[in-house]
Amino acid sequence: MADDIIVSRDDWTLHRKGYLDQSRHKEKVEEVIKRQMGDLIVDESIILSDGKKNTKIPMRSLEEFRFRYDFNKKNHTGQGTKKMTPGDILGREQPNAKGKGKGSGAGEEPGQDIYEAEVTYEDLANILFEELKLPNLDDKKRPLIAHDRPVFNDVRKKGLMANVDKKRTLLESIKRQAFSKKLNKDTKLRIFPEDLRFKTWETRPNYETNAVILAMMDTSGSMGQFEKYISRTFFFWMVRFLRLKYENVEMRFLAHHTEAKEVTEEEFFTRGESGGTRCSSVYKYALDIIEKEYPPAHYNIYPVHFTDGDNIGSDNARALSLMKRLVDLSQIVGYGEILRTHYSSTLMSTLKRIADPKLRLVTIRDRNEVYDALKTVFS
Repeated sequence: MADDIIVSRDDWTLHRKGYLDQSRHKEKVEEVIKRQMGDLIVDESIILSDGKKNTKIPMRSLEEFRFRYDFNKKNHTGQGTKKMTPGDILGREQPNAKGKGKGSGAGEEPGQDIYEAEVTYEDLANILFEELKLPNLDDKKRPLIAHDRPVFNDVRKKGLMANVDKKRTLLESIKRQAFSKKLNKDTKLRIFPEDLRFKTWETRPNYETNAVILAMMDTSGSMGQFEKYISRTFFFWMVRFLRLKYENVEMRFLAHHTEAKEVTEEEFFTRGESGGTRCSSVYKYALDIIEKEYPPAHYNIYPVHFTDGDNIGSDNARALSLMKRLVDLSQIVGYGEILRTHYSSTLMSTLKRIADPKLRLVTIRDRNEVYDALKTVFS
């Protein structure tokens, strides 16, 4: 019968060689991305893009494994006369070979082929966000966020081949042949179209716990070009991480100098700097928002504040008191300082008095430390 389906164990490895090579190439690219992640996420071409372009990553050319002839006739290469034991190294490149690294003069050894692999920003974001999550996320009393999700809860005789239920299909075939009068022990197991069973689904609402992110950024005059760029880079990836992994999470954007106010997302990332610094103003503003709109019994609250730490000395005591209240009401509070020196600010020293593990303190002194800051706050 032309419609018969045969159950077999043919080895398709050779037919899948192209797919296996493609998978190996993808794994190598991801390894390179993870090693260079600290530098990649602060690239201005990514931060200022619309998210639809690709970025290029230099990496070594990938070649098939093969034995190479050793022109220097070293021991333990090829078919030697010496006795070999498991674990012996057949060959190793000489570290002082000419032409291998940087230096003057013409080299004699072949180099390594380097090419640039193109990676979409979406792929880069997926790799970046693998280790990130909203910590201490609890189920609250009144979940309001919902999105549809498919639930496979039925089996039918008609459906898509991609949804075929292999186990039930095999059971139907065995049952049919068991009741057949022409039962023969040597007969191969055959699957007929009437044996096929398909999984079907229905759409149900999936309720998620409520969460709100309070993004707070210092926009005072002491925030220089480096401080502005680092803080905006952190919040840029934070916003994309939340929108990619969590649906309908609320985000509020607060900017402050000596006074705090709520701004739009566009203003948050483009706002200029002026005035002095009073960090307690934004903490008080955040607490007022929580009290009016986000009761902790119903919401997971995540305030995140970035500043250069140049706070008015007389304001540190008030900032400490308000921060303690924020920590008590929140799941996690992130506080980050962007410094060019090796000395911490007086505000950082003051906040270190809070011994609660829900307060996560980070200091960024170099561009490639943004990735570590993300993992510290959201892990």
